[in-house]
Amino acid sequence: MNVVIAAISAPMHMNGVSRHGANLARALLSTTAISEVHFLAGAWQKDMFRSALGACDARLHTHWIPLRDANLSRLFWYYRELPCIAAQLEADIVHLTFPAPVPPAAYSCPVVLTLHDLYPFDIPRNFGLIKSAVARHTITQCIRRVDAITCVSAVTRNNLIGRFPAEAHKTRVVHNFAEFRGPATMTGNLEPLKDRRFLLCVAQHRSNKNIPLAIRVFEGLLAKKILPVEARMVVVGIPGPETQKIEEEIRNARLNHKVLLFSGLSEGELRWCYHGCDLLLAPSSTEGFGAPVAEALLAGARVVCSDIPAFREVGGDACHYVPWTQDQINAYIEAVRDALDTAPPRSIVPLQLTAAFTGDLYARLYWDLACSPREGADPFREPLRLGSRPAGIHRK
Repeated sequence: MNVVIAAISAPMHMNGVSRHGANLARALLSTTAISEVHFLAGAWQKDMFRSALGACDARLHTHWIPLRDANLSRLFWYYRELPCIAAQLEADIVHLTFPAPVPPAAYSCPVVLTLHDLYPFDIPRNFGLIKSAVARHTITQCIRRVDAITCVSAVTRNNLIGRFPAEAHKTRVVHNFAEFRGPATMTGNLEPLKDRRFLLCVAQHRSNKNIPLAIRVFEGLLAKKILPVEARMVVVGIPGPETQKIEEEIRNARLNHKVLLFSGLSEGELRWCYHGCDLLLAPSSTEGFGAPVAEALLAGARVVCSDIPAFREVGGDACHYVPWTQDQINAYIEAVRDALDTAPPRSIVPLQLTAAFTGDLYARLYWDLACSPREGADPFREPLRLGSRPAGIHRK
């Protein structure tokens, strides 16, 4: 089966959506059901994805698209160019790694969408008035026109069904998986953390991540001497609409040299942070999945996080959950104190997810779609030669 993965997006540094794109390719290549994977990304994302995709596989073909890195250029490419490219590559499946424009009846093969969240509906301030309106229109059109929707969590699927009940039959849950490749590495970027205790917060600079709250919690932990004065807080995430507010919070608390903002860390550097931190602090108000919680548990780190459904789905009983209260800062401070009094947990594979397991789920979905009739399919297109359906998808 020949799969085209469309992963062109704005960031040059890894975020949740781009990490999913790389992990999707790795998952598919872990099964023998997939004969070819064509991975399409922006030329500005080349270094990021080359590192994330890892060792070469003869079935993987990367294509770096030389677009202007602008929203309208990307939207136009998805609408006008991707269907033509999919046809030229003789795709059996096109997989969109996030909602993108889908022209009507443009594809002769099934199109699959990964849905991470519905932030443009739930938190429009993350995008601004115009961008959120465009995003809502794009999501609505995409959800209605694709053949299948894989939701990264049951929380996201329930949210989708609540807003688009007519599309419920297209949906299924395929969780993101957490996986580290290669050793943890400490580079010059992380030199300020050498021999220091630190808290870790992995989050884009968006309002739902509540990074200013995390900074105030860190300030309180220092004031109450729960953490030593030389402790640090590390925030790993690409800049966004909350960056200015976060920087102001750091200045107001006079923590300029104690709160360190990083973006674009390598996988080895991020793994070092998970292994070396006292704990992961994740005070999000809402999430579609919660990849940092999954990665922290995989690394054997303590986790103190907000008590929201997405974190419960990933973390089970392994996290220290903080309910929403009027005194949120002290609630987190006490939760951190309790967590630091416990031994770090053993490494946990959240939801027992691995690349091979996830790849099997996608391969079975693709098979079901390829063997089902589609409206608007090209009657002259050569049918997919899959042979008789095997009892199971064999792993590589």
